[in-house]
Amino acid sequence: MLAEKIEETWSQFLVFIEKQCSSAEYKNWFAPINVLSESEHEIVLEVPNIFVREYLLDNYRRELALFVPSDDQGNPSIVFQVAQSKPKASNGELPLDIPEETPTPDFRGHRLQLNRYYTFENFIEGASNQFVKSAALGVAMRPGKSYNPLFIHGGVGLGKTHVLHGIAHYIQKDNRKLRVQCITTESFINDLVDNLRNKSIDKMKRFYRSLDVLLVDDIQFLQSRLNFEEEFCNMFEALINQNKQVVITSDKPPSQLKLSERLIARMEWGLVANIGVPDLETRVAILQHKAEIKGVRLPQNIAFFIAEHIFNNVRQLEGAINRLSAYCQMMGLDVTEDVVEKILSEMFQYVPKKKITVESIMRSVSSMFNVRVSDLRGSSRTKEIAFPRQVAMYLAKELINESLIKLASSFGGKTHSTLLHSWNKIKKQIEKDETLRRQIHMTKQNLEE
Repeated sequence: MLAEKIEETWSQFLVFIEKQCSSAEYKNWFAPINVLSESEHEIVLEVPNIFVREYLLDNYRRELALFVPSDDQGNPSIVFQVAQSKPKASNGELPLDIPEETPTPDFRGHRLQLNRYYTFENFIEGASNQFVKSAALGVAMRPGKSYNPLFIHGGVGLGKTHVLHGIAHYIQKDNRKLRVQCITTESFINDLVDNLRNKSIDKMKRFYRSLDVLLVDDIQFLQSRLNFEEEFCNMFEALINQNKQVVITSDKPPSQLKLSERLIARMEWGLVANIGVPDLETRVAILQHKAEIKGVRLPQNIAFFIAEHIFNNVRQLEGAINRLSAYCQMMGLDVTEDVVEKILSEMFQYVPKKKITVESIMRSVSSMFNVRVSDLRGSSRTKEIAFPRQVAMYLAKELINESLIKLASSFGGKTHSTLLHSWNKIKKQIEKDETLRRQIHMTKQNLEE
């Protein structure tokens, strides 16, 4: 009965919280939590890392207190236990339950090379890549029977290669009898050239046509190479006709590639899936996951700060963590906002899509804080009006390259000292108020749309 009560209590909390946050936030922060035990005075939760604990207490302390036991001060009485992780290998890589090299030899006696870190377990899922991961997992579970071919496209550094290797790792672990080959298009071209030179092209054809699963990365490099394209297309069709699984990645969808109509039609025959730029919550989860692997303690507010300024792709996020890790270890420093700005400032990105004005800032702030634009220009000193006005002044100074006097005059004739005071106040409050940080981030996003 106690076990049923525990499950019921925590399930009720999850049902409640799922309605309060985004699906990506729920999957990254709440879904991995397990309930170990519960008594009248406390509940014991197993979390994957310390960042989940900090995230819960910083953002959902009040909501937790409504469902779990509370102490005398009304705070949730929770004991967090970090799940036991496997020790790191001597080379600093994760010792996953997969071989460093898969055992399938290729036609030249080499062995299939995969990045041992690129597994589904290490793939941080969010709204931008959820569909792609689900499709890839379906292919890995039932090769040749789910989506064939599967074509994955997206920008640089968004995780296409990670997904491709994840499929290979899953199949190698779950069904070792299947013959799998994961190659780049460049490697395929080089193989073809070598075998033409050595007059062993028939041997190469037999090898590729004997595969059960073929994973091809960066098909865009096949453009404008007609002879290679024809050979690839013949091999591709041979595998598909045998119900053998083919997965292809590219930086563009098939219709935008300069390839033959025949090959494009074949690639569009199955499922075409796009992997997009990760949203803020997913970027934070990626940063904290990679920081944990590197042994770097990355406070939540610092993770959000980095994620707000680096947003183009996952590879840049990993590069940011590598820089921070190296610098802080060499200098013996903790990760702080000052250190982040010093080390990562050249990686920061902010490119507004349209010109920002004081008027557009006022409209965005009024929408976020549910006040009227006329109130922001007015003289009311009530907290409900004064605080949004200070936020608007802060953003005006941050985003518009004008004199303080001119900016302040746009707020109903306020003085430059008033604007400067508002800017200083909000700047300090952002450092300790995560809710305000998110509100300002969302306001900036509205300005760029």
